[in-house]
Parts: sequence; structure tokens; C-alpha cells
Amino acid sequence: MGVDDCSLSRSISLKMENNSFEISSQLTLESFFIPPGGKYLIFLFGLVIYLFGMFCNLTLMSLIILKKNLHKPMYFILISLPLNDLIGITTMLPKILSDIVTETHEVSYPLCVLQAFLLHMCAGGILFVLAAMSFDRYIAICMPLRYSSVMTPRMVALIICLVWGFDFVFILSLFSLQSKLPRCRSVILNVFCDNPSLLKLTCGNTTVNNIVGLFNTAFIQVLSMSIQAYSYFKILIACLSRKQSDTKTKAVNTCVAQLVILVIFEVAGTFTVLSHRFKNISLDLQKVMGMLMFLLPPLINPIVYGLYTSEIRRTFLSIFKSRLSL
Repeated sequence: MGVDDCSLSRSISLKMENNSFEISSQLTLESFFIPPGGKYLIFLFGLVIYLFGMFCNLTLMSLIILKKNLHKPMYFILISLPLNDLIGITTMLPKILSDIVTETHEVSYPLCVLQAFLLHMCAGGILFVLAAMSFDRYIAICMPLRYSSVMTPRMVALIICLVWGFDFVFILSLFSLQSKLPRCRSVILNVFCDNPSLLKLTCGNTTVNNIVGLFNTAFIQVLSMSIQAYSYFKILIACLSRKQSDTKTKAVNTCVAQLVILVIFEVAGTFTVLSHRFKNISLDLQKVMGMLMFLLPPLINPIVYGLYTSEIRRTFLSIFKSRLSL
């Protein structure tokens, strides 16, 4: 091999390294089809959704923090729900709206991984929070005389730590495996980053990742559903065995609020997870369902709890009326 051949070989090698660096550091997100002149209307609509979601969840959090009548175990656990929703909607929607206006649709690989990590944390978080809330209602309704001795401040703090701790460990294990795979593509087939989309960038064997991902998803679902099913079954038995109408009404309102949130999230979440496993599902439909999975809970959760939880509703209305009388 001559000098020129060696120089050519080094040049090709350096070029491949540069291309590899570009692929790993800068990714392109695949956008929706937006008709000419429609991007600002879509941006405005998305901005209204984001501001409304922020207002509702911040209002719910503020009520729980500032009003002493809401300083109870149930509401201290509940505060994790709007916090989780705020993380989800803020992680996803501002980036999408920015891409619509600027038409860049690019993101660095580290930020893409961070967005995917937080969104998966949000998806698992809502299930763990609903499970914790159902357990609290089980103690309150089925063992009312022992409620204050069981749901102590220490127990509430432990429950909240377990909710976020389990969620963090499961998602971290998933992304630790993903980070070890080589990347050979730079186009995300979605409008936001998630683990399935990141796996599609790799050129290695993703069998282990898929198995771990399905196991984590199934374990989180089974654990959350088992706790909720047991709690609601016990609550139902307690309601049927008691004659007090106020106890039944309180139990039904609490359960309905949690079940509405669970059903909405599960429908969107299950379709999103399964859609990545079937090639005949439209990519645009995957994108829409994936967005709804993180957009619907922040918009609906505060309203549902405002309607079905009498203490929150009364507290909000009293503040609203006092402001009008000024």
C-alpha cells in the first residue's frame, strides 16, 4: 500500500468517524403533514392546550399546598398526580410547538434521551400514583378507625418515595440497556422521543431490550392493577355492607374519579405500546395516540378531581367567590 493509499484510507476513516459523530449527536424528528399557512393556527391551538393544562395542574397543586383543610394524607399523595402531569406535558408539547414554528425538527441525542426518559417516567408515574391513592382510600373507607394510625406522615412520605423510586428504577434499567446499543440512523419516526423510537435508530440486536421493556411494562401494569383491584373490591364490599348513604357517596365519587383517569390513560397507553409492535399501524396514528397519552391526563385529571372531590371543589369555589366579591 502506497502513501497515497494510506492517506486515502485515513481520510475515509476520519469521514466515517465524523459521520458517526453527526448521527449520534444530532437527530431529526419526523413531523406531521401541516397544510400551507396552517402552522400558526396549530401552534396557537397547542399553546392554548399547554397553558390550560399548566393552569389546571398548578391550581390543584397550589390549593393542596396553601389550604390547611386539604393537608390530609389523601391530598399529599394526590399532589404527585399534577406534578407528574406537568412533567409530561412540559417535556413534550413545547418542543413540538417550537418545531412547528421553526420547521427545524431537530434535537440533540442527549436531549432526546432526556425527553424520552422523562416521558416514560411520567407514564409509569401515573399508574403508581393511582395505585397509592386507591390504597389510601381502601384504608380510609374499610378501616376508618385505624386511618390516622396507619396513614401517618411517615407512612405517607414512604408511599410517595416508593412511587417515584420504583418508577425511576424501572425506567433507568430500560434506558441503561438502550444506551449500550450502537446507533446507525438519525431520523426519529415520531414527533417526540421515546424508547421505541430510539431503539429503531440502532443497528444492533434489540431482543433483550424488547423483552426487558415488555417485562417492565407488564410488571408496572400488573402491580398497579392488582393494588387498585384489591382496594376497589374491598371498598365495594364495605359499601354494600354499610347502610350509611354518605359513606357510599364518598366512596363512589372517589373511585369514579380514579377509574375515569385510569381508563383514559390505559386506552391511549395500550394502543401506543402495541402500535410499535405492528408494522401495519399508520405512523400518523401512532404519533396522535402517543401525544394523547401525555396530553389528555394533564387536561382531564384536575377537572375530574375538581368535580368528584367535594373538598377540592368547595375550596376552589370559596376562593373564586371571595375574589369576585373584592
